[in-house]
Amino acid sequence: MERITSEGAIPAHLRGGIIALGNFDGFHLGHQAVVARAVERARAEGRPVIVATFDPHPVRLFRPETPFFRLTTLDQRERLFGQAGADAMLVFRFNEALAAKSAEEFVAMLTGPLGAAGVVTGEDFTFGKGRGGDIHVLRHLGAAQGFTAEAVAPVLDEHGEIVSSSRIRDALVAGDCATATRLMTRPFAIQGEVIDGDKRGRTIGFPTANMLLGSYLRPAYGIYSVRVRLPDERVYAGAANLGIRPTFDPPKELLETFLFDFSGSLYGQTLDVALIERLRGEEKFDSLDALVAQMDKDVARAREILGA
Repeated sequence: MERITSEGAIPAHLRGGIIALGNFDGFHLGHQAVVARAVERARAEGRPVIVATFDPHPVRLFRPETPFFRLTTLDQRERLFGQAGADAMLVFRFNEALAAKSAEEFVAMLTGPLGAAGVVTGEDFTFGKGRGGDIHVLRHLGAAQGFTAEAVAPVLDEHGEIVSSSRIRDALVAGDCATATRLMTRPFAIQGEVIDGDKRGRTIGFPTANMLLGSYLRPAYGIYSVRVRLPDERVYAGAANLGIRPTFDPPKELLETFLFDFSGSLYGQTLDVALIERLRGEEKFDSLDALVAQMDKDVARAREILGA
């Protein structure tokens, strides 16, 4: 699995590939269908598969005041694309220069510098200045440039509703991990480096791995049962507090994770913390004893949920 950017030359062995084109934040069922079709076509034609994504998200350029909303980092997407069968991830650096390109100029990028033989995207994909291009424009311009383009229809869930990143975000903001997991086919996971904390947890018997939330969407604050993947691929069950820790001053937004049956230091390591189920909202306790008593209950409940 390789990572390339639209600003550099594409390696010769990736030219003539089939490009799955979209943003793919969250890589949910609908995104997976687009990439699966690209992989199917590429394998049938003996071509490489490239999954393209945009970073930063176009919303950051056009509406920079928008609250955090990311569901996946580039590193997470690269891993997911590789698992789906891609040979490379192509990152379009979304800046003013790219935003100013017309639909015709964008398609010329696909065929010239990127050497695409075909493009697969979703039916709702738009591109070019002022969103001047859609799948119909892509097919028309692609034919003139020597590549074919096709669109994959939206994927519906068991209730007949379209699977979308917006629905996943709404579910997480509501603390509904089950819906987010169903639409993404995996739990929402926050990836980050473990930072030094105030070490209160270890003094009360619950040492935690502390992480900043970065540009991720903020799910409902509260206590979660979680599964934690370490850099060496070991996975631990745990319980985590996501929020501002109202019992302590000053408030500080963190993801604080207590790994069950783990010993050792995690400082400086990058973890993936998958939210399995929200147990309760954040609370402010009058004493440390009351906090510890509740944490004992939370850990017992999390162990029950996770079978740990």
